[in-house]
Amino acid sequence: MSDNKAPGYPAYIKEGADCSLTVELSRGVDIAGAHVTSIKLREPSLDDQLVSQKIGNNAEAEVALIANLAEVAPEELRGVKMRDFIRLQEALGFFYD
Repeated sequence: MSDNKAPGYPAYIKEGADCSLTVELSRGVDIAGAHVTSIKLREPSLDDQLVSQKIGNNAEAEVALIANLAEVAPEELRGVKMRDFIRLQEALGFFYD
């Protein structure tokens, strides 16, 4: 977040004091044996971006990046419904504003 102007987050995205973004999921997803209804994404570093780009395939790289920021295995994130994945993608986009 490069300036003091607050981005226009939708109601399902909340910014934490540590610049993390918590995304409320519309359907939830099973992660590590538990049903979760929100996923917290930490702010990415340049290294996070570079590591994900080494994967090559844009879709796989994005899944790997979001999973890394949420501190879950990419395989666990694959169970998320598309509506919720789009919410996660949207939250990721706010880190680049």
